[in-house]
Amino acid sequence: MKQEKLTRFIKTEDADRKWYVIDAQDQVLGRLAAKVARVIRGKEKPIFTPNMDTGDFVVVLNADKIKMTGRRELQKTYFTHSGYPGAGKTKTFAQMQSSRPEFVIHHAVKGMLPKNRLGRKLIKKLKVYAGDKHPHAAQQPETLSL
Repeated sequence: MKQEKLTRFIKTEDADRKWYVIDAQDQVLGRLAAKVARVIRGKEKPIFTPNMDTGDFVVVLNADKIKMTGRRELQKTYFTHSGYPGAGKTKTFAQMQSSRPEFVIHHAVKGMLPKNRLGRKLIKKLKVYAGDKHPHAAQQPETLSL
């Protein structure tokens, strides 16, 4: 009898969670966000299951020193709306980078995660800081190079 390939389902307790630190200095935003999203989702692990949270925690440092290629720094815009008529606001990447550098990376990674309750759970495993210091030393994070 031919043996079928079956998807393994693991318990969330069995997923070995690690903490990683990534230095975003002089990294390209999209490439960094794609790598971070894969680690948070758990796609790098052999126990990856699409409907489970098997990923690791990621701490991103130096968010204020990230860059974009080409003319994207001037062309990329972020749109917010308060809900009131005529209250839409747009900011360019350069403006957002100077005011809220953590949001830029957070927004890029969030867009690469599933748009459901699993994605909302996964994005909480991303910690972004503008400087090179973070309060997660107790978790003994490993350095992850890109």
